[in-house]
Amino acid sequence: MITEMALERVEFTCGRCWHDWSIDYDVQQYSDEDGAWEYFSRDGIPVPSPYTPAGASPCPACGRHWVGRLLARRLIPAAPGAVGTPREKVTDAALHRPERRGAPLLRSTAHTPPEQPGVGVQLRERASSAAAN
Repeated sequence: MITEMALERVEFTCGRCWHDWSIDYDVQQYSDEDGAWEYFSRDGIPVPSPYTPAGASPCPACGRHWVGRLLARRLIPAAPGAVGTPREKVTDAALHRPERRGAPLLRSTAHTPPEQPGVGVQLRERASSAAAN
C-alpha cells in the first residue's frame, strides 16, 4: 500500500568543478509484508535514490557523480482524502480532459531552483580554505 507520495527537489554540488544543479524526483513510500520501501522516479522512469552512490547524478559540467541533498519537498495527497475533499467524477474516460494526453511532460530538470543563500558558496569557501592549508 502506498503510504506517502511527494515531489522532492534534490540539489547537487560538484566537488570537482563546483557546479550547482537540481533535479525533481517523484517519491513514493510503500509498505507491504516485507517492510517499508521508497521508490524514486524521474520523468516517469524508475531510478535509484539520488541520496545514495548508486543514484548519484552526474555533473552536467564535468561528468563526475555526486550524491544529492534534499532542497525542498511537496507532499502529494493520496485519494480519496478526508471527508469533503473536492473531487471530480469521470463519466467518460476518453472524453475527460483529453488535452492531458497531448500535454508536454514536465521534465525533472525544467525549473528554477529555489534560492538557498550561501549553501554552494559555503562549500566552495570550505574547499578553498582546505586547499590553502
